[in-house]
Amino acid sequence: EGKNVVYVICTNGNKGTSDRSLTPEKLAKIREKEQLAAAKTLGVKETVFLKYPDQGLEDCHEFRRDLVRVIRRFKPYVVATSDPYRKYMWHRDHRITGIVVADAVFPYSRDHLSYPELLEERLEPHKVREMWFWGSDDPNLKQDITDTIDIKLDALKCHQSQVGDVPPEMRNRMKEFARMNAKGEKFELAEAFHRVELRP
Repeated sequence: EGKNVVYVICTNGNKGTSDRSLTPEKLAKIREKEQLAAAKTLGVKETVFLKYPDQGLEDCHEFRRDLVRVIRRFKPYVVATSDPYRKYMWHRDHRITGIVVADAVFPYSRDHLSYPELLEERLEPHKVREMWFWGSDDPNLKQDITDTIDIKLDALKCHQSQVGDVPPEMRNRMKEFARMNAKGEKFELAEAFHRVELRP
């Protein structure tokens, strides 16, 4: 509440289904519509779609530049992304995204000689102050979501192609996970991150 949040969706989601009647093109359209509905549920007014093919992200110049462009455009104080160093099973796109986002934040968004073509787009360098990594094996920041978890679950329900109607057992499992995240805190439910503070 009171914060301006921008979603940056890196892939078009055109492969994540077991429904053989869906073409990649149709699935991509469904996923974009679902993402916009979820963002609206959460009060997120701006969503940027980079539209890279699902399961195809690479640590490459083009992807990094696209992320630097977004960072310089919106000039965030905090950038949140997936933790690329989570152990064992982790979606490859999530792992690659975490690595490339971290690089885009530092040093590429900061340095004017990195991607000088962005200066021609009037996108000046920007210093991000904090990074928050979700899905971390080593969280050091707990955010109270006791009063907002039902909104989170309503947003999740917008992703019908991925989770269906979010059955009660899934809702209960997610609430229990949030309860575990809040262990030792003064609130009941938490979202957990690994926070990295960057020098000004």
